[in-house]
Amino acid sequence: MRIAVTGSSGLIGSALVRSLLADGHQVVRLVRHRDSLGPRPDGSVAIGWNPARGELDRAGLDGVHAVVHLAGAGVADHRWTDAYKQEIRDSRVLGTRTLAAALPGLDAPPSVLISGSAVGYYGQTGDRVIDEAAPAGDDFLARVCVDWEGAARPAAEAGIRVVHPRTGLVLTAAGGAGGRLFPLFRLGLGGRLGSGGQYWSFISLTDQVAALRFLVEHPELSGPVNLTAPEPVTNAELTAALGRVLRRPTPFPVPEFALKLALGEMAVEVVGSHRVVPGKLLAAGFEFAHPGVDAAVRAAV
Repeated sequence: MRIAVTGSSGLIGSALVRSLLADGHQVVRLVRHRDSLGPRPDGSVAIGWNPARGELDRAGLDGVHAVVHLAGAGVADHRWTDAYKQEIRDSRVLGTRTLAAALPGLDAPPSVLISGSAVGYYGQTGDRVIDEAAPAGDDFLARVCVDWEGAARPAAEAGIRVVHPRTGLVLTAAGGAGGRLFPLFRLGLGGRLGSGGQYWSFISLTDQVAALRFLVEHPELSGPVNLTAPEPVTNAELTAALGRVLRRPTPFPVPEFALKLALGEMAVEVVGSHRVVPGKLLAAGFEFAHPGVDAAVRAAV
């Protein structure tokens, strides 16, 4: 297959591209820097786009079988100032809008657009078990996810199958939240965050990549699909798993007030609770390589 990927240099995108190329697929990267255009040493090819301006090399996308759209500013990369919150939203909504407007007009449009989302769509759900039928929440990230998914509507209305992978916490030491947590735990400086009772819906990087490919290959799946392991765990349970796997003590809990001082509004996501399960993935027959938290942590390290 010929598959286009946005966010191909990010944590998930780079792993997805490696997996696709290893299996002989052709990969088209959408990049914003002109000096990066053309063939890459790994066998992929890069074409240009500028999502903020709605610009896209349509000719370079003609004939792709699928588009996997993962681009977006990192939620945890900076403190949530008003300006950065706007960047979080715009980097997702404008890019999706650009793709959704362009793809239907191609001479040979893709059959599917996998357009990213997150479990933040549901807002804070406490200890309630949530699947894809649950409504949207009303906090900042929930509103971003609603707008993000809504921006892909023109592609769906044009007959392109659109899937929104609502991704949970991707467990890997290579980056993201894991890239910050794992070094502390290796030094024996880890501990639960806040009360530790909040649910974190996790997924291993291996399962995340496999699930994205599963969505491309299974035409019966459309709309929202939760990309999380089958059994969400509390932050305290994840902390304990990190201690077991790394064989380190976890003696340093971080109280909620300290998280709020350090992180500002973003602390809501750290101490908030998302108990999300992958109803559609399981019903479609997807098999997790790392369904449990210990297996996912071992894979991450």
